[in-house]
Amino acid sequence: MKDYYYFLGITQNASAEDIKKAYRKLSLKYHPDKNDNDEFFSDRFKEIKEAYETLTDTDRRRLYDQNLDSQKRNVKSILPPKIKNFSASKIRAIKGEEITIYWNTYDADLVKIVPFGLEKPNGERTIRIKEFDSQGKFQILLHATNTVLHKTIVQGITITELAESELNSEEKDSLNNPSESFQKPQKKEVNLSKMTSVLIFLALIALIVWLMFS
Repeated sequence: MKDYYYFLGITQNASAEDIKKAYRKLSLKYHPDKNDNDEFFSDRFKEIKEAYETLTDTDRRRLYDQNLDSQKRNVKSILPPKIKNFSASKIRAIKGEEITIYWNTYDADLVKIVPFGLEKPNGERTIRIKEFDSQGKFQILLHATNTVLHKTIVQGITITELAESELNSEEKDSLNNPSESFQKPQKKEVNLSKMTSVLIFLALIALIVWLMFS
């Protein structure tokens, strides 16, 4: 069951005015028209709208609250939530580069990854970062909540923007030193040539000695 209060970032005893304020604020942030019709923002906007329409209708909200309370009472786990793992395939990347994030939680019946939204307790998700902040950072936060205990723990990952100059540094070094990979074979050839000359010289001496005593 979806937690509409969580979607709007409000408590279950929020007033009608609180619900309207939260909806106005979030709808401006996630409206598809302001986010190039991005699928992620479209999905978040639909969730927010669904929550608003349910909670602003008195009868629908009363029935929803009853079902929500019943669900919370039936949650089996009464242990504090834990995050076993929250990691990313890379922590330095360029804009638009694919990054996969992984998470594994315990005793959490509500899991949210900011800025992407609600997720399953365990899983993975491939993302592309469109913009970094002014310091070249992009932060991802995992919120694991046990709604029975009203306890949430948070863990974060910071992705650092990789400058184009850094990305190409190794390639540039390789281009600037094209003969580097051939140096060792050349040395081996020189050593082999020297060894061959020594062997020929020793063979000649042996031949001369043999002729003198034969």
